[in-house]
Amino acid sequence: MEHPISVVICARDEANNLVNNLPGVLVQQYSTTHEIVLVNDNSEDESKYLLDEFKKSFKNLNVVALTQEAKMINGKKFPLSIGIKSSKYETLLLTDADCVPASEYWMQLMQDGYNDDTEIVLGYGAYKKRPGLLNKLIRFETFQTALQYFSYALAGLPYMGVGRNLSYKKEVFIRNKGFSSINQMPSGDDDLFINQVATKKNTAIVIDKDAHTLSEPKATFNEWMNQKYRHYTTSKYYKKQHSLLLALYAISQFLVYPVLIAALIISKEYILLASLWGARFLIQGIILRSTMKKLNELDLWPFYILFDFWSIFYYLFTLPSVWKAPNKNWN
Repeated sequence: MEHPISVVICARDEANNLVNNLPGVLVQQYSTTHEIVLVNDNSEDESKYLLDEFKKSFKNLNVVALTQEAKMINGKKFPLSIGIKSSKYETLLLTDADCVPASEYWMQLMQDGYNDDTEIVLGYGAYKKRPGLLNKLIRFETFQTALQYFSYALAGLPYMGVGRNLSYKKEVFIRNKGFSSINQMPSGDDDLFINQVATKKNTAIVIDKDAHTLSEPKATFNEWMNQKYRHYTTSKYYKKQHSLLLALYAISQFLVYPVLIAALIISKEYILLASLWGARFLIQGIILRSTMKKLNELDLWPFYILFDFWSIFYYLFTLPSVWKAPNKNWN
């Protein structure tokens, strides 16, 4: 059964992205009542005039213009809160201005994730496929993160979602007093909020490739690392159970090759060690191939042994996020 939906998007100086991506949201095939709430957050570019033009053709586009900054509230949480409060319908579907739905059925498929008990639906926010190694590293890390939060949700331990593709009921937002408990943090409007409100019974996932959103990946390694720092500075505030499980996973990934090398030096059981590593390699390869196929990332599979080894350096590069202060800007 279809329900009315409010799609909420926040944008600050995103005129170029709105030109490229907003039409994909506006032309969704969804027969039931729906609206697009676009929060124009203090933009100084041509966003206002662009949105005025869009409104002439799309009557379900509701533009909310913010002209003042919120004091003591960092990041995107204030404009997003205003967008949610301005929405007309109970079912919310969130994405970003730099995202475009993978198909015209995105809205329908994400809505199909709800049943009588569901209050939160987690979607996949993919990055566009571009030439080069950096693109593959970014997409693999995004895939691996999604594999974790989808798997944890299926296991009854949902711990995060991504604001690029996330849906929840307005009542959940109101019941938990919005982002009031995390307003002091620059980010966390997606992962920290979901970490607080998601439960075994109220959370579902949608992984259909037509329900994905697509974003342009960062163009340089430093830009990507800054993006990851912003994420990891909030992830340390997850519930203790989630933090512990995720830390154990990261440690196991980081240590697997150093431990293997040490074991080869210390032990003479080369056949046994090769067999154990081979078994891990085979099992991991089968799992990754299956899940990459489901998330439309199968072109990454031939490189997975490279990504597996790269994880050692990835955790070293992102380690400064433990003490680095995050950027207060959300855009």
